[in-house]
Amino acid sequence: MTTTVEERWDQFFRWGPYALLALATAIGAATAHFFMTRTEVYAAGGLLAATVALQLWQGAPEPGHTARGQVYFTARTVLAAALTWLNPLFAIFAVIGYFDAARLLPARVTRAGLLATAVTMAGSQSGGLPPAGLVQWLLFAALLVLNVCLALLFAHLGDKEAERTAERSATITELERANTRLEQALTENAGLHAQLLVQAREAGVADERRRLAAEIHDTIAQGLTGIIAQLQAVTATQDPDAARRHLDRATALARHSLGEARRSVHDLGPAALEHGSLPDALHKTVTTWSERTGVAARFTVTGTEEALHDELAAGLLRIAEEALANTGRHAHASRAGVTLSYMGDEVTLDVRDDGRGFDPAALPPRSRTGGFGLDGMRARAARLAGSVSVESEPGAGTAVSARVPLVPHG
Repeated sequence: MTTTVEERWDQFFRWGPYALLALATAIGAATAHFFMTRTEVYAAGGLLAATVALQLWQGAPEPGHTARGQVYFTARTVLAAALTWLNPLFAIFAVIGYFDAARLLPARVTRAGLLATAVTMAGSQSGGLPPAGLVQWLLFAALLVLNVCLALLFAHLGDKEAERTAERSATITELERANTRLEQALTENAGLHAQLLVQAREAGVADERRRLAAEIHDTIAQGLTGIIAQLQAVTATQDPDAARRHLDRATALARHSLGEARRSVHDLGPAALEHGSLPDALHKTVTTWSERTGVAARFTVTGTEEALHDELAAGLLRIAEEALANTGRHAHASRAGVTLSYMGDEVTLDVRDDGRGFDPAALPPRSRTGGFGLDGMRARAARLAGSVSVESEPGAGTAVSARVPLVPHG
């Protein structure tokens, strides 16, 4: 029996806090000697015991703004902040506050819950609380602004999704009334019609959620990753000119991410395709990525260039961005290449690197709670009637190839 999207989210809210707490505890224990004194380790142990007890007390959280849920959210946020104070990597557990603030808190205090989570996350990303110096204070302030913007964006998108769900529910209710009147003469047809409506609604909700999640991951999350890398480089250099260059790059990335966030609320279209073709957008993406990561990269076009359908161009651009982001995060490569090939009735996009590679067969299955790497690229290609293949082995680099049908613009 298949599970619905709502049931999967219920499973995430039921078991997600335990999984994130276990992951944060494992990583925190492995890095304790870097961040914590012996006394702080004992304090963290006590806080962990209290957190587990709180989770067991809450049990399976029921949706709705109950007093029990509000007490649970508040206590969990305080415990997560205290753990993150002792070891910044416990923010892995604190991030759950972004997901269930609207679910557990009344609307009037939802943003306060998101803000509290944003403070904890910014403290972790800036190297721990309290900040140790002026530079770290500035880094904390910048990251706090970014996290607050991200939290407000989540709240806004949640409100919009709730409005759309209410509109869909109202529409379905009206259609059910019409079906009731028609059942007198067309009982079988009305039953089939109702079934098709339910299936279409579930498919539409699921697809919209996946699309929103993937778009936020491909724009805001990658932008924040780049900003954090540039700001961390500032703290690691004593050269004022180099620090200024890193700050300028972080500022440019922040402005770009803010623009993408605003676009995500409206049409979710890549800004790079507004004033140029797919090859132009890919060339700019590769150049910007190379400057940001320091990895030598080259973009090549083969075949006769054709204007592609907007959705096709957007999908290929997002796949390239995600593949390059994976290379920057995991490959430790010195060179990378992106090739766009027009091959008659199909288009191929190849992203290669000379990094350390991996064993694709050894990758764990995608978590139910997220993950938009290879699975995200495959999902994008599948929506375009295409496919994504990966060739890699340890020490031999990685090649990602996306193949989609060539659908011309218009």
